[in-house]
Amino acid sequence: GGGGGGGGGGKEFGGPLGAAAMVAGLPAVCVGLYATCSGGACAALAPPAVPFALPPAWVSLAGAGVWLSWLLAVLGLHLGLPGRNVRGVRLAGGGQLQYKMNALAVYGVALGSLFVLSFGLGALDIGWAADHFFELQTASIAFSLLLSLGLYLKSHAPGAVLAEHGNTGNALEDFFMGRELNPRIGRLDLKEFCELYPGLIGWAGLNLAMAYRQYTQLGRVTNSMVLVNVFQALYVADALWYEPAILSTMDITTDGFGFMLAFGDLTWVPITYTLQARYLVDHPQDLSPGYLAFVVALKVLGYAIFRGANGDKDKFRREPDHPRARRLKYMNTERGTKLIISGWWGLARHINYTGDWLMGLAWCLPCGITHVVPYFYAIYFACLLIHRDMRDNAACRLKYGRDWDKYCAHVPYRLVPYVY
Repeated sequence: GGGGGGGGGGKEFGGPLGAAAMVAGLPAVCVGLYATCSGGACAALAPPAVPFALPPAWVSLAGAGVWLSWLLAVLGLHLGLPGRNVRGVRLAGGGQLQYKMNALAVYGVALGSLFVLSFGLGALDIGWAADHFFELQTASIAFSLLLSLGLYLKSHAPGAVLAEHGNTGNALEDFFMGRELNPRIGRLDLKEFCELYPGLIGWAGLNLAMAYRQYTQLGRVTNSMVLVNVFQALYVADALWYEPAILSTMDITTDGFGFMLAFGDLTWVPITYTLQARYLVDHPQDLSPGYLAFVVALKVLGYAIFRGANGDKDKFRREPDHPRARRLKYMNTERGTKLIISGWWGLARHINYTGDWLMGLAWCLPCGITHVVPYFYAIYFACLLIHRDMRDNAACRLKYGRDWDKYCAHVPYRLVPYVY
């Protein structure tokens, strides 16, 4: 945001007890979402009349095989397709890492191949992923746990650069937060790859599978399903287009690579973010022109705020002489850095989070307003962004001292101008 980033204290997630709750609770949430919204049943705003059941097949070799095949295919595309080398920010130890970046190319090839093979040629029933979603989910959870364990063990190798907040000395807390800052295999940066490639692209791929299953069931794809697919596919494309911007985020610069990020990247994103498309397979909706226009307008507004704010910040940091950056007002700090106090960043300290949330709400609205579970993303994301804002505020207060109070006087609102 406008005030810069940084990590919070070592106990920001509740210490070892909080870490244990997260490691057990996050997979349970994924299972619970499936249990309360799958097939023809989904928890309504009123209490459900019948209990919901989980599928008999928790684990299958086919589910694990498909999930691993996807992971390896995306990895192969990342390694095989051309990309540009980008230098990361300078680390606390003084070094800078090189990153190969070709996420948008991988996205285009992977999603384009799935679309052509299914909708175009009818040669591949990608709707299989919709029918066996729970098995894919189980495989993803299992791999995230195994990867996190491997990362924790690897972090004890000589020469590993450790993350400040993942090196507490408590094994469970370090397993959750991530002990090693930038674990690599050769030149492959595991954290950056997992952050943007298999899970994020897999999210769009699973959405396409849901659309294909609806197509085979109805003979058409409803406008609500098209809207969800297009909105979320564009969101992914936008993130991948601006791939170098991730190198200055807290995830890359500050947080270690442990269960928190591994599970978030590989399971939470592709499993919980596809809830709207999965819901629409079993509850197809045809939106009226007026309602559709409202949802599109909300999405456009959210994107304008999100991209406008992030674009201003990026230009201000990378190209301070750019006309877009020169028009921004700022205040100097004793650290020698500058904090933006005008434009989007003059409205709220994390106005980009607000735009991001509005976009998320826009892709829940095509599911109608009769069921609460499809709105899980909007509810969860609001909690996440408020917590992230609190983390950033605490870190910046520690980082900037008295200057942070001056900055907050210039920009008094956190997320919503004139409200909060």
